[in-house]
Amino acid sequence: MLVPYPSERRVADHPGLVLIVEDEPEIAEILQAYLARDGLRTAHAADGAAALALHQSLRPDLVLLDVQLPKVDGWQVMAGIRHASDTPVIMLTARDQDVDKLTGLRIGADDYVVKPFNPAEVVARVQAVMRRSRGQRSERRVLRVPPFEIDEARHEALVVADGKRHVLELTLTEFRLLEQLLRAPGRVYSRTELLASCLPEGDALERTVDSHISKLRRKLDDVGVGDTISSVRGVGYRFVTAP
Repeated sequence: MLVPYPSERRVADHPGLVLIVEDEPEIAEILQAYLARDGLRTAHAADGAAALALHQSLRPDLVLLDVQLPKVDGWQVMAGIRHASDTPVIMLTARDQDVDKLTGLRIGADDYVVKPFNPAEVVARVQAVMRRSRGQRSERRVLRVPPFEIDEARHEALVVADGKRHVLELTLTEFRLLEQLLRAPGRVYSRTELLASCLPEGDALERTVDSHISKLRRKLDDVGVGDTISSVRGVGYRFVTAP
């Protein structure tokens, strides 16, 4: 479950997203409440398989990861996250032996919290790890797929045309859709995929994707690149590369 996010807030204003991987609902709810009170969004996965799927689709800023999980345990989830990304991870577990702590840190965890814990302390650690992570990633990450440049750190989308850079005034959803399509030029993304990865906060209808794509296209038309997003009848959308 994802805590609701105010629709269509500008990209630059979006708060951090924490993925809570915890199979005990009461603990998950407490963590969600404390993190929300501190201004953070949260998503929740109750098992390891769901955690890996949500990590891939939501690209959270940090993961709070329990070790003892159904389906896929926390060690395997940790390994899967590290194989795919450098997302900060804080391990949450009832195991307090040094060997478990060392195992978590050795396979890539950024911090380790033993249950039972003070939720306020967990929030403080989350903020500390996120600040440290931002400092380590101070260099800008830019996705360049002509004529677009997507600055992931600044959440800024630009079109480069005739030697000029045009900043696109996009909502968060429009930014996510454009970024997703640009990550695999030519690949057809189904509406279901785009819904899961770009509109996970409660929009449940596939036609909602069509509405956002239509608005995005109009903004791209304004700078002369509206034909770069192609509809695939009965399937979804793809980014059209220049010939």
